[in-house]
Amino acid sequence: MKTIEVDEELYRYIASHTQHIGESASDILRRMLKFSAGQSVAASSATGAKQAASASVEARPQDRVRAVRELLLSDEYAEQKKAVNRFMLILSTLYTLDPKAFAAATESLLGRTRVYFAGNQQTLVQNGTHTKPQHIPGTPYWVITNTNTGRKRSMVEHIMQSMQFPAELIDKVCGTL
Repeated sequence: MKTIEVDEELYRYIASHTQHIGESASDILRRMLKFSAGQSVAASSATGAKQAASASVEARPQDRVRAVRELLLSDEYAEQKKAVNRFMLILSTLYTLDPKAFAAATESLLGRTRVYFAGNQQTLVQNGTHTKPQHIPGTPYWVITNTNTGRKRSMVEHIMQSMQFPAELIDKVCGTL
């Protein structure tokens, strides 16, 4: 396996096309380029540009629901003993499913004295004490984690409602935190 360096913007773009937790960058790129193992570069180059252009199509609503349900049933999610770790997996998945809707939902989510989401750690530290900011994996976002579980549930509920997920799924997800 070879290692390549990509800039932050390209990394975010690749990560935004993740279809399931744990999917590697190689798997994402192979899917986006419709390039299978063992395929020659010449065979894929004829269609690569056309397919890369269409790779940014958003997931359909039923696919988004399925992806969240698969997260809840995944071993990775079940292995998380702390609510904060489940919270981070949920946020990462929601971002992956629709980065624009996630951005809109988090922009409107503010506390009385705190900022909950930001593009960098410093913003969160400056807008509250003891916020314990953490980077949300696979996203350009940071979130404060020094909130009680009820507040984490309410943040997830707000984001999922804003992203128009079904109420019963929102309840199920919030019930796992």
